[in-house]
Amino acid sequence: MRLKIFFHDNCFDGATSAALFADFYRARHPDAEIALAGVQHRRGDPFAGMAMDGDDNACVDFRYSADARMTWWFDHHISAFQPTELRAHFEADQSGQKFYDPTATSCALFLHKVLSSQFDFLPSDRHGTWAELVRWADIIDSARFGSARAAVELGEPALRIMTWLEHNRESVLTHRLIGELGRRPLAEIVDESWIAGPLLPLIEEHRRHIGIVEKRAVRDGDVVYFDLSEDAVLAHNKFIAYMLFPDTVYTVSLTRGPDRAKVSVGSNPWAPRPRTHNIASICERFGGGGHPVVGAISLPAQQLDRAREVARLIIAELRHPSAPAT
Repeated sequence: MRLKIFFHDNCFDGATSAALFADFYRARHPDAEIALAGVQHRRGDPFAGMAMDGDDNACVDFRYSADARMTWWFDHHISAFQPTELRAHFEADQSGQKFYDPTATSCALFLHKVLSSQFDFLPSDRHGTWAELVRWADIIDSARFGSARAAVELGEPALRIMTWLEHNRESVLTHRLIGELGRRPLAEIVDESWIAGPLLPLIEEHRRHIGIVEKRAVRDGDVVYFDLSEDAVLAHNKFIAYMLFPDTVYTVSLTRGPDRAKVSVGSNPWAPRPRTHNIASICERFGGGGHPVVGAISLPAQQLDRAREVARLIIAELRHPSAPAT
């Protein structure tokens, strides 16, 4: 048997979910070959051009696919069905292998609960490594940190691995990490030379990013906007702005890499005023997705002007209160 797992790339929750499902599948098929493929949100079918070449193909922490070859699916994003007609396809599925809960705080925790309740599976956890991993995936994906400063200081091994994962562009190393997750404590994994080596300059770069965000940030009502597209910043810690501007409600940022321009939208978990917009719904209109509290839109790198226009439109919308958000 060959299983191919599609997972939300450069994401701690996505990587954890992939590791957990792989462990479940191996328990059922001990000789299974496991292949991995990271996917990113983009306009149109994000699976286009990707080979669904497993005997089983599973997708975790990512949008729904109606392809008959996708035999397993688990997600919690409110923007899971794009276009919305895919919801009917999901609801008509009779396989008993596709699960969705937009109220779940993370895919890893949701997946863990489904595998336990529906398939009587719990990962072997004599040393508490799976419990630690799922707990941190849930904290990170739901932004349940004690403070913005705690999220920015990166004191915990999970947060350093998160930082490495968000910046890593070598899929073979992401796949190697997924193979280690759940099997060893995070404090051991983060000290591996292939993580610790690249992480040192990333931590230094992270400190530089704090200064760049502080320099670029523009306050517009309850929105802080910063354009990092000319600063060679491919990814940054999304909590920096909340540490620098603790009373802001929303952030909108723009980054650009070799392949894409990315508009990221977030809401401050510690804001003194409530969020009144559903960010996932906003991002969906521009071909992106996410959660009610955080989302993103990816465009081709050469469409930087369009990305800036999208950012301006979103800022204008966020500046005006809407009905209470869900």
